[in-house]
Amino acid sequence: MRDFISCAAFVIAASCSFASMAQEGTSTVAPATEAPGAVAAPGIPKPATVIVTMQTGEGPIVLALEKERAPITTRNFLRYADEKRLDGAAFYRAVNMGDNYGLVQGGVRMPQKLLPPIAHEPTSQTGLSHVRGAISMARAAEGTAQSDFFILAGDMKGLDANPAAPGDNSGFAVFGHVVEGMDVVMKIMDGEISPTLGADNGMQGQMLAAPVKIISARRTPDYKSTAAVPSAPDTPQVQATEQ
Repeated sequence: MRDFISCAAFVIAASCSFASMAQEGTSTVAPATEAPGAVAAPGIPKPATVIVTMQTGEGPIVLALEKERAPITTRNFLRYADEKRLDGAAFYRAVNMGDNYGLVQGGVRMPQKLLPPIAHEPTSQTGLSHVRGAISMARAAEGTAQSDFFILAGDMKGLDANPAAPGDNSGFAVFGHVVEGMDVVMKIMDGEISPTLGADNGMQGQMLAAPVKIISARRTPDYKSTAAVPSAPDTPQVQATEQ
């Protein structure tokens, strides 16, 4: 089992009081390749997604956002993108746990660009999970998420909702996954860490010395994957299903 990861490793707020969450079971971390979307069973349509391309200082990250399964969280992220509130934001944090395992966190740091907090959509409600390539919302207390999000470089299912656990057990809100650009995520995660930043909020040793700028985030309705398509018939090329 992976070491416990404190909630302070995933949220901006220094006053994070709920219990640490461990990854459930032992998983093998996949190599740094693209994270495919879930494939629906034959005859069952895949839930609709919205494709967003995030241009960063290290290259593009293409996201498939779950507009059907996580509508509140996806709508919030799309508003930040559509209103260009993410333009000029940054990935400022990297938790590198080795062996292609960890996460990167980004978001808006200017208070005047922030939108009101949104309702929490737990994974027990959406059916999504904190797997490699998932994008999820950072938060303090339930219902406090605004712009900050994190992308996983390995499975961390202990961040899913766990109704049987004591205390704050609703986990974090997954609302999509990376379809291209995991190499960019890994570059960000491997960035130089400041030895001093984060000392005031319990995140010292996790803050990037040079945050990676988010140049823009835009819907990409005509997106078609440029990645190599697996030969298996049940892994079709990823593309936008609905805008």
